[in-house]
Amino acid sequence: MKKKLLLAMAGSALAIVALAGCSTMAGSSNGGGTSSSPSATANTTATSNDLATANSSLGQIVVDGKGMTAYFFDKDTANSGKSACSGQCATLWPAITTTSDTPTVKGVTGKVGTITGVDGGKQITINGMPIYTFANDSAAGDVKGQGLMGIWWAVSPAGDKITTAASGY
Repeated sequence: MKKKLLLAMAGSALAIVALAGCSTMAGSSNGGGTSSSPSATANTTATSNDLATANSSLGQIVVDGKGMTAYFFDKDTANSGKSACSGQCATLWPAITTTSDTPTVKGVTGKVGTITGVDGGKQITINGMPIYTFANDSAAGDVKGQGLMGIWWAVSPAGDKITTAASGY
């Protein structure tokens, strides 16, 4: 019992340290001069639709093609053409990417586009904001990243950030 508790606490501490890395990424951008680690370039590209909508404890949300929740990062700037999440941040918050200049969507009414992501791939945007998944969401419909650190927010089909708390978390 104590061993399990210690392991859980250690895992939580590691997640907090890693998330803290996200907060230090505020002003950084890759700028083409450095490359992110291979684990930071996880591809969540969908096979049928790049984006769709799904019901969750937050109501209707945007999900990637695997059903994983899409999130906005408050440190990104709409229509800037770049992501503020790189390095350790991008490891925990992988960009939702596509191979197409025109991502396929179902149910998303916000304006969908792409930017060149920190890994050089095509990161999907909604209303000019890059979108991400959360590494700790383990199943489709999970919203464990909702409101984390007061800067990560699930995305509504209209492309607005959802700021309500998730029930059950």
